[in-house]
Amino acid sequence: MMPFQFQTAGQIRFGCGEASRLGMAAARLGRRALFVTGRHATRWAHLRDLLVEKGVTTTVFSIETEPHVGMIERAVAAAREVSCDLVVAVGGGSVIDAGKAVAAMLTNPGELLDYLEIVGRGRALTQPSRPCIVLPTTAGTGAEVTRNAVLSARAHKVKVSLRSPHMMPQLAIVDPELTVAMPPSVTAGTGMDALTQLIEPLVSSKANPLSDGICREGLRQAAGHLVRAFEDGGDLAAREAMSLASLFGGLALANAGLGAVHGFAGPLGGMIHAPHGMVCAALLPAVMAANIEMLRKEAPHSPALARYREVAGLLTGREDVRIDEGVEWIRRLTDRLNLPGLSTLGLAESDFGEAVAKARRASSMKGNPVDLSAQALEDILRASL
Repeated sequence: MMPFQFQTAGQIRFGCGEASRLGMAAARLGRRALFVTGRHATRWAHLRDLLVEKGVTTTVFSIETEPHVGMIERAVAAAREVSCDLVVAVGGGSVIDAGKAVAAMLTNPGELLDYLEIVGRGRALTQPSRPCIVLPTTAGTGAEVTRNAVLSARAHKVKVSLRSPHMMPQLAIVDPELTVAMPPSVTAGTGMDALTQLIEPLVSSKANPLSDGICREGLRQAAGHLVRAFEDGGDLAAREAMSLASLFGGLALANAGLGAVHGFAGPLGGMIHAPHGMVCAALLPAVMAANIEMLRKEAPHSPALARYREVAGLLTGREDVRIDEGVEWIRRLTDRLNLPGLSTLGLAESDFGEAVAKARRASSMKGNPVDLSAQALEDILRASL
């Protein structure tokens, strides 16, 4: 067994009603909070009130689009202007990533580009972030327990990461009741992101026994409850299961890596500006099929093949399942969730060369269980249109 390590948020609180503890938790970490949220900030006014009741003053900063470099710089400036000593982020993955990035830049010298991968200087963050509390309102990204923030570099048409162990939140409060307002399309897209982030770490070349167990349970939860949450947003048991699956996906990816779906998703997100979960959904069946085909041809004794069969069993609930039935199960699921292909999301065949070149450089590709050629990657895109 290869040595491994496991890192996550300082504390995780999971369960319906846990958000009510926000005020007490925040008061122990700071007195002046930057309250980062999405475009509908008033939706979470009751959570902001919990801070004020405990003597924590708040400055609201709304993330109205996917976070980009200029937006984070403005948020950091706003936080410094009022001497914020705490960041509270309430929202989906974009909001949480923005909160983590702001918390990191409040304590580290220089500018954001000093630390960004690909488009920046890629330096390591040296100082622990400001205390950061995150509360996810979607069930998909697992950003509450990851050590990076995905940001858009608009000038380069790519999404890049600010990444450091220092960026783990001090507290992640995962309250499924906060996800009930998600519309069906968002439930579908974020749910497929969670599902992808449970499959890819399980078959990853960086998998470890601890992340394996997390992936297995997360897949059981997602397979049994994603459609229920999509069809009935008020089904709290389904929402709870998907929040757990999302959390587990974040724990897994942060410690076992991802694969070719996310290797593509970052570059494509910068090129076509489509929702991340929908990009993952469009790619997942073709990536699974390509990996299985290449493993059969190049590494028939690879443990990753057995992992893909295990995935098929977890998804279908059958012990006698064939490995390819897992791919078909995913295809049928995306149809049932009314999720579009990449062409509908804005990708054209003329974009393939750029997308493949960027994907081959993506850090997520390092976890893919088999090396995929440029031609194989192009074939994946064509099959995902």
